[in-house]
Amino acid sequence: MDNNSRRKFIRGIALTGLAAVALAPMETLAMRGHKNRKQTAGKGMVILFQGDSITDGNRGRNTDPNHIMGHGYAFSIASRWGAKYPEKGLVFINKGISGNKVSDLAARWQTDTLDLKPNVLSILVGVNDASSVVFKREPIVPVEKYEEIYRSLLEQTKVLFPEIVFVLCEPFILPVGKVQENWEAYKSDIIQRQAVVRKLANEYNAVFIGLQEVFDKACEKAPADYWI
Repeated sequence: MDNNSRRKFIRGIALTGLAAVALAPMETLAMRGHKNRKQTAGKGMVILFQGDSITDGNRGRNTDPNHIMGHGYAFSIASRWGAKYPEKGLVFINKGISGNKVSDLAARWQTDTLDLKPNVLSILVGVNDASSVVFKREPIVPVEKYEEIYRSLLEQTKVLFPEIVFVLCEPFILPVGKVQENWEAYKSDIIQRQAVVRKLANEYNAVFIGLQEVFDKACEKAPADYWI
């Protein structure tokens, strides 16, 4: 699969998954044969999800295939596209961990990302980093540090896997709970992190998923606490 075709396919996967949780428009994009790195015998393209609790989705921590993807967007994407393209042997892996900041991802990047040799890497992280600033929770990850670490993770991965496709998901907030109580502080911080992710997506030719707009539009149909 050439890079343009692969990117269209991955965008289709991403938007189809988002449609399940936030009424995002769905793209129907056929997957063509892909020229992939040599995989473990019997396995196809490896699609890895990394992030915090939104990615974690209360996933299982063993090898039971009924629970390893969790109950969030990673599960929606894996189930829909695994069913749509069974002949492709797509391998979906969820390594999201609730409460993680970008610095936590860095601490486990070797074992939970690089060692898994992904062809496609989806990342959604930033809300806990924002919380560390808003509530002054150590270790605090300011926006500048967030960008530095995030870029380092992408660079490490790109060096080892030059043909990898990155899917960078924008961190988002909605006015519920503690976020609502500290809305201006959260909004000021998260807007900067969203800009960082968009910039990195441009730098690394990644698929960018603008989640804030998706959920803002969804809130026109139902309140924020419904979606969160």
